[in-house]
Amino acid sequence: MILKPALLAHVSVVLGWTLSMTVQAADRPPNIVFIFADDQAYDTLGIDGDPLLETPHLDSLVRRGTQFTHCYNMGSWTGAVCVASRTMLITGSTLWRARAADTQLRALRRGKLKPAQSTLSPLWPQRMRRLGYRTYFTGKWHVQARSTDLFDQVKHERPGMPPDTRKPPFQQEGYHRPLEGQPDPWSPFDRKFGGYWEGGRHWSEVLADDAVSFLKDAGRRAQQDEAKPFFMYLSFNAPHDPRQSPQEFIDRYPLERIKLPEPFYARHPHDTAGLTPTRRDESLAPYPRTRFAVKVHRREYYALISHMDRQIGRILDALQQQKLQRDTWIIFTADHGLSCGHHGLMGKQNMFDHSIRVPFVIVGPGVRPQTRIQEPIFVQDLMATCLDLAGDSRREGVEFQSLLPLLRGGKSRHRSIYGAFMDTQRMVRQDGWKLILYPQLDVQLLFNLNDDPQERRNLAGEPQHRARKRSLLAELQRWQQVLDDQLDLSPVAR
Repeated sequence: MILKPALLAHVSVVLGWTLSMTVQAADRPPNIVFIFADDQAYDTLGIDGDPLLETPHLDSLVRRGTQFTHCYNMGSWTGAVCVASRTMLITGSTLWRARAADTQLRALRRGKLKPAQSTLSPLWPQRMRRLGYRTYFTGKWHVQARSTDLFDQVKHERPGMPPDTRKPPFQQEGYHRPLEGQPDPWSPFDRKFGGYWEGGRHWSEVLADDAVSFLKDAGRRAQQDEAKPFFMYLSFNAPHDPRQSPQEFIDRYPLERIKLPEPFYARHPHDTAGLTPTRRDESLAPYPRTRFAVKVHRREYYALISHMDRQIGRILDALQQQKLQRDTWIIFTADHGLSCGHHGLMGKQNMFDHSIRVPFVIVGPGVRPQTRIQEPIFVQDLMATCLDLAGDSRREGVEFQSLLPLLRGGKSRHRSIYGAFMDTQRMVRQDGWKLILYPQLDVQLLFNLNDDPQERRNLAGEPQHRARKRSLLAELQRWQQVLDDQLDLSPVAR
């Protein structure tokens, strides 16, 4: 039976509960399996999102572990939001310093900067290796550093997205579709379109194959008492477009059962704020948006998530079969969310919760099951958490925070959440309120998320909320100083 949210623990943690974070014997830190999705919004788990969505294996992780309900990506300096998110993750640097790190990594990769000239701190996989871990990677990378230089073992490194239909001979079929009353030129399960099917086997299935193979070897090593712990970085391309999955998963979601997201707009009212319709993600569906097209895209989004969930189930089964669960922490999250029809948008280049907020679940020895922690965190707190688990409590050069104190019942050190997209958007979220600024348009959006979680009613122009707006603006400007954000907000700071 799948437990609904009302049956989960809604308190952060029980006071007085002490979590044993020693986890293993003092001489051996735990194994860590990190499962990373791409473009998966916070509300796309069947257990506490759309009840139509089938994610039984992810739901099982939620029941077995602790769920952080308010986890955010800090933003992006580029339209490829995943690049910024992943660069922050492996460097431990906050957004604008991660941008500088990305520039150095790019120069190193191209031979324009010598290693001796680099000012970069060791990257996450390098730190894990130095802490005695056997490191393994498969899946989407999308970071300027070479994965083969960082991990002990790499299988099937994938690009930022599967080859899509912009490439000949299918240059247009996957975009500006579908049009109601006309044949759809594209199919999510037709292998002739390549994409996830390139190479003959779906990329999510290949990733699970890779992970299961590694775990079988890890099980053999454990039986031979080889004590070296392992760190697995399993990075799905799913559910990023092109959203392709086998027909059986598409058939699970009849179009008449798909609900429109709230709010549904044909056009976003501020589509010149770096949002629509020129960005690649926004070109997937016709513009203005139609109810029919959005339902079709959400159907394919759900199907690809369910297909990925099945592969995650294979990985979890392998852990159990190899008797590795007792010594292993499992962490699931995503690099950022996705609009997929919310607010008239399709992509993730915005500051609404559906695009900056992601699922985040931790399962491990001593982690309290069926628990929800509502303290705000960043996705990139994951690196600091894993280093803490591995025995590096100092984490020099890492700007994000370990989550282990929150698992013990503490409070988040992030008193608010900052967000940014290029030079077109800034955001701060604090105490259930969110302020979004579009400096180039002189537009402010203010939402009371406690009353309006779907961000439909802009309160920025209402006199009774002026003090709240000023407070949030001051907090945003504080973040700018902390993060070295140089964007001038004076045109919209009033």
